[in-house]
Amino acid sequence: MMLTILRLLSLISTALMLRSELALENLALRQQLAVLNRRQRRPKLWKLDRGFWLQLSRSWERWKETLVIVKPETVLRWHRKRLASYWARLSGQNGPGRPGKDRVIRDLIRKMAKSNPLWGAPRLHGELLKLGIDISERTVSRWMPRKTKPPSQNWRAFLDNHIGELVSIDFLTVPTATFRVLFVLIVLAHDRRRIVHFNVTEHPTAAWTAQQMVEAFCDRESPRYLIRDRDGVYGSTFRDMVKALDIEEVVIAPHSPWQSPYVERVIGTLRRECLNHVVDHVSYCTSLAI
Repeated sequence: MMLTILRLLSLISTALMLRSELALENLALRQQLAVLNRRQRRPKLWKLDRGFWLQLSRSWERWKETLVIVKPETVLRWHRKRLASYWARLSGQNGPGRPGKDRVIRDLIRKMAKSNPLWGAPRLHGELLKLGIDISERTVSRWMPRKTKPPSQNWRAFLDNHIGELVSIDFLTVPTATFRVLFVLIVLAHDRRRIVHFNVTEHPTAAWTAQQMVEAFCDRESPRYLIRDRDGVYGSTFRDMVKALDIEEVVIAPHSPWQSPYVERVIGTLRRECLNHVVDHVSYCTSLAI
């Protein structure tokens, strides 16, 4: 008797399952038919349609057998996309990065930094810890007001911006046929790359070099800037004379001839095209002229 009752219950449950399977299959087919009957050349699936198949794939094992309108891989891709958007929305509720600090602390850091300009981030961090404010030194450094400085132009920009107000001076040495060494001073204007003045001496001094500046600009307008190197011949006498001519000296860095490129190019041209070929003749004539 007990076995008969168990068999009857099993048949009833099987019948109910078959009935529910049939109902689900009928529902899936009706939904796809409704999509195909839409007045469009190529029916598109709405969010409601996607939600239907997502829910059906969770609750019915045979959902792939009745799916015709799209591939089963498409429904699985919808699943992955929905999970990704869910977790992205969940992780982004509090905003990216670390939790923000109180604005009062930020204003306090900036006020302390302005009131104590010699304090750095470590000192400010220590003072805040004494006040019971738990904050990292990196955060203090990031919230401190930046010390703004006027942008400084680079050397190339300086040469380009003041090309009409610049002259360069430099010495080159010329050996003579009698083994003497002559010093040639060249004063070059940057605007037209022209030699404004030159002279030759065997014993250059600050007074002699200062006199050459007077002769170079006695009958023409003085430039605004004078570029020179750090040679010891440009002594106090030379500097006083340049200052009297209302010229501002611009001294290049040590061992940096590239900062005075135009006069260095003129000197290189003289050596390559003249002195390196007829050194003895030119030097001898120069020595006779002196």
